[in-house]
Amino acid sequence: MNSAESKAKVKKIWKITLLLTIITIFEVAVGLMLFKSNPDISKMAIHLGIIAYFIVLTMLKAFYIVKVFMHLGDETKMFAKFILTPLVLILWLATVLLVESVYHLRITETFGHIVESVLGNHKP
Repeated sequence: MNSAESKAKVKKIWKITLLLTIITIFEVAVGLMLFKSNPDISKMAIHLGIIAYFIVLTMLKAFYIVKVFMHLGDETKMFAKFILTPLVLILWLATVLLVESVYHLRITETFGHIVESVLGNHKP
């Protein structure tokens, strides 16, 4: 590998590192704003939206880590599918198991309500 190729790869790694840092700072800032403002998250849609926001950003970071730092982006398409297909199936299975367990066990309280019942109205 010559010097130009090496410099290009190092530059690419630094760009991805900067992107991951920006995403992480954005995640932490939003989390702190939500924590400090103490919004009324009793509405299920808002609560699920916040959870989806953090899951999507975490998945985006995981994608870049796997693609760049674990070099899966440089592999053949078939090998990438060989690695990613079981991961997607496991995530799907976990989602289905959680949804079905909530339905069959008739769980109507969220974790936040359980913590609130234990701690009372204690505000941080």
